[in-house]
Amino acid sequence: MRFEHRWTAIVIGMFLLSACAQPTGGPASRSVQADGPAGARSNRTLTIAVRVEPNTISPRPLQSAGIKNKVGARLFSAGLDLNDDQGVARPYLAESLPQLDSDSWQVLPNGTMETRYRLKPNLTWHDGAPLTAADFVFAWRIYSTPEITAASTPPTGLMEEVSAPDAQTLVIRWSRLYPGAGVLQTSQGTPTDFPPVPHHVLAAAYDEANWEAFSAHTYWRGGFIGAGPFKMERWEPGSFIEGVPFDAHVLGRPKIERVRVSFIGDANTTLANLLSGALDLAADDGVTFQQGIAAKREWANTGGGTMIVTTDIWRASYTQFRPELVSPRALHDLRVRRALAHSLDKQAVSDAVYEGEGIMTETPIAPTVPFNSIIEAAITRYPYDLQRTDQLMAEAGYRKGPDGTYTSPADGRFVFDLRMNQSQLYEKERAIMASMWRQAGYEETESVYSTIEAQDGQIRSQFTGLYSWSTGQGEAALRSLAGSQTPRSENRWTGANRGGWSNGEYDRVLQAFDATLARDERIGQMAQLSHILSEELPAISLYYDVSAIAFISALSGPAPVAPDTSGLVGWNIQDWELR
Repeated sequence: MRFEHRWTAIVIGMFLLSACAQPTGGPASRSVQADGPAGARSNRTLTIAVRVEPNTISPRPLQSAGIKNKVGARLFSAGLDLNDDQGVARPYLAESLPQLDSDSWQVLPNGTMETRYRLKPNLTWHDGAPLTAADFVFAWRIYSTPEITAASTPPTGLMEEVSAPDAQTLVIRWSRLYPGAGVLQTSQGTPTDFPPVPHHVLAAAYDEANWEAFSAHTYWRGGFIGAGPFKMERWEPGSFIEGVPFDAHVLGRPKIERVRVSFIGDANTTLANLLSGALDLAADDGVTFQQGIAAKREWANTGGGTMIVTTDIWRASYTQFRPELVSPRALHDLRVRRALAHSLDKQAVSDAVYEGEGIMTETPIAPTVPFNSIIEAAITRYPYDLQRTDQLMAEAGYRKGPDGTYTSPADGRFVFDLRMNQSQLYEKERAIMASMWRQAGYEETESVYSTIEAQDGQIRSQFTGLYSWSTGQGEAALRSLAGSQTPRSENRWTGANRGGWSNGEYDRVLQAFDATLARDERIGQMAQLSHILSEELPAISLYYDVSAIAFISALSGPAPVAPDTSGLVGWNIQDWELR
């Protein structure tokens, strides 16, 4: 019997009742102080709420912490290029971007490549020091130092040599063909970026080779110096970051006179402050999707604000493949993983969590890409089918006992742990998925990684059963499942393949994909990778994780991002205005 869709109405209704209630007292629910009515502020401060305080606002942290940092990275940093709201890369610090088969992007006879950038003239850091090509060379040295960070991560892991023939010219020699060499973004706060690092600030500390001291340098936190639209003026740990306009910003001085990014862990508090006008904008999970919907409904009659949706993250439930950790061991049986997939009504989960706004998918490749028909033809699907679940579990040696739970003569009752990161949204998802699996005949426990635990790569890699998390979509998601992306002590527990899945054929195709420049050939390789993932099922694909960005009507400038692109809502933040 199909899982009843009445879950949607029940769960959403309960949430909205709690979301619109008055926040309780205590540190987690303190109000953000407003300067008066939203339309009458004299100091023109843009107040932004994010859910978690970042470890650093550098677009490329030394250690990946699983924390969204799009706001901090965009406000205070600048790189060679910048994605607009359509996902199109535009020159930022560079005069232009490399074009294949030109002087700016050459494929050499030995199978390596060279790309060349010309920086815009008169670039400066926030402290007034010149920003030159040498700062990119210095950044490459840092991100290629294994004692500091994982050197294998693209793009820096593929850079054989980075040089600066003069102050405005940057030359990158690549160890092999790499199709992503022409776009080295620094605007989205991901660990695959290549931002410049101020040589004049960190060179002395780097030369001392005391890596613990280097990683603790004030630059990475309260002393950060960038070249973005705003320069940091103050970082109050546990509370907020404030910034003021950077007059020499290469795209123009921001129109807004001051920004404050507040860290508010309780999304209900953020929602209440948005509706009261004490906050202007909520981003980086400042509000959940459901709370964004609540704000949208509240504003519908008053014109008080806008909610826009971003869908740039793929969500899946991953299996633990490390033999010393997995429990039960039957999770390594492909028939069992397929049975689990068939026993999930994913559309019902999406309807309950995202009110039908979620984009369903059986693969990390978005169903809206132009070549979707090629991907769809290559993948295996797992429709909701409890009869097929029974068949597969029987083949694996499990049958239902008197209490309706799958049991094996060899291994006893089938019990597994379902784990997620702490989040009101994800906990709702977990409860619905757990109910479905119990109905199907599985016994499971439910666990949560706290916000602190979710920042620790080693802890996140030690789940025992299934762990649901979100990662970048498309090519980023495909790369995240490479064997080389398995977190280990040797790579300082970096990498998104936290379950430790490894498949030789998958890694071979992925390696070829990352060395192929021809578009049609790359599409075929993406289809191959999607086929392997859907067949071997290291992760049960759920949907694209929908995020909400909500802002008051007095703020003009934020615009919807083209669906399923790497577009950035704040790409033009220097042009935003706050009335």
